[in-house]
Amino acid sequence: MSDTLPMFPLSTVVFPGMSVPLHVFEDRYRMLVRHLMSVEDPADRVFGTVAIREGYEVGDHGAQSVYRVGCVLQLTEVDRNDDGTFDIVAVARDRLQLEEMQRGDEFPQGVAAVLVEPHVEVPDDVLERARATFTAFRAAMTELQGDPYSGTLPRDPDYLAWTLSALAPLPMAERQSLLEAHDATERLRLVTRLLTDELRAINVIPSLPATQVARTAWSPN
Repeated sequence: MSDTLPMFPLSTVVFPGMSVPLHVFEDRYRMLVRHLMSVEDPADRVFGTVAIREGYEVGDHGAQSVYRVGCVLQLTEVDRNDDGTFDIVAVARDRLQLEEMQRGDEFPQGVAAVLVEPHVEVPDDVLERARATFTAFRAAMTELQGDPYSGTLPRDPDYLAWTLSALAPLPMAERQSLLEAHDATERLRLVTRLLTDELRAINVIPSLPATQVARTAWSPN
């Protein structure tokens, strides 16, 4: 079932389970935050996000082209600054399928439907290969620049698939393909292949892995 949600397009791909800190300074998104704060039940303070394919997060025209699969975010923390801006934290919940983007009178809105995650039994060999590949990638990164990650990987297959997708230092289009993967098995196979490609790049030219994405430390807490 489709519903209308406030929308906050971003220049990054967000995965379920991710904590997303945002500095909100543009007028329309300040209005979005004020709208969410007016909702009585904190569990209903939700908005949607999709990654921007072309364009910008801010400005008169905003996002020119966006991907159609994104996430529902729940607002969890708000700090109001003296200059009227906000620093917020939101947690990504379910995936969404965007059907229509609307400018809205005060802030962008979108007609979207929540995507139900299919439950699948992930084969053991898929799980083992994904874990082993990430472990090898983490070791290679540690040798180059110190360990950019903290904590241990989750055991739950679905959470593992989302965690590895969030951690993988990949271009936006490939991260989007992970978000759009049909289920955990497909997602784990894809992230394993993509991380294997990154490992090959590190072995050939150690200075050229996509390390800039790894600048954000990760912790399972």
